[in-house]
Amino acid sequence: MSYADQVFIQNCQDILSKGIWDTDRPVRPRWEDGTPAHTIKLFGVVNRYDLRREFPIITVRKQFLKSAVDELLWIWQKKSNDVHQLSSHIWDAWADENGTIGKAYGYQLGVKHHYPQGDMDQVDKVLWDLKHDPASRRILTNLYNHHDLSEMALYPCAYSMTFNVSGNTLNGILNQRSQDMLTANGWNVMQYAVLLHMFAQVSGLEVGELVHVIADAHIYDRHVPIVEEIIARKPYDAPAFVMDKSITDFYAFTKDSFRLEGYQAHPLGEKIPVAV
Repeated sequence: MSYADQVFIQNCQDILSKGIWDTDRPVRPRWEDGTPAHTIKLFGVVNRYDLRREFPIITVRKQFLKSAVDELLWIWQKKSNDVHQLSSHIWDAWADENGTIGKAYGYQLGVKHHYPQGDMDQVDKVLWDLKHDPASRRILTNLYNHHDLSEMALYPCAYSMTFNVSGNTLNGILNQRSQDMLTANGWNVMQYAVLLHMFAQVSGLEVGELVHVIADAHIYDRHVPIVEEIIARKPYDAPAFVMDKSITDFYAFTKDSFRLEGYQAHPLGEKIPVAV
């Protein structure tokens, strides 16, 4: 059984058995038919994944690594907010008439800031620190810029990464204010596992742990029966994660730089409704 499956199943079981419903109050998200999208949630879920042991991908529901990496590179490498630069249509519902999501996600990572080393964006500052000042306890990124929130189509969910080097090992903490467990948990975990692998490789470090902190871990009302069916499935073993070891430049990675060997997973079987 994949360790990511164990974590996902336990999280969902905990939410369904111990969670709190928000049906007693107004909520912002809506289903496509206009009905309020209520959730059952747990506060403060913390999961740890040791990337030295296995790649954290769930098998009880098929995941698509290349699509996830494509979005990751759109944010972290292209630093883009233009949905036309994505291969998928996952952001179309939040795009404006120009096809952008405003000053969110990749836009924030591309903004230049002044540092003692010169003007750099957040990604390049992380890369510089990992190579030149790995003992620093200040290596982090933050997408939750209050000054620009009014110009974002969606406030960042996964909003902060803190990087920490212990010996020759790179670890990271992903902070997430909100997570739709069914549609996003497996997606975000494998994305940021890949990101840690990328940063470690180009910095001459070994990959270590990914710690995922979720403030509001929830399951939507219309997702409950789907989740119950998924977590009752028998998981498969984790696949092998393969990355192009020849790449030493963060900006040289493409979605084809990564692949899975021996990935077995259950098909979803039906289209998942998404609340917006």
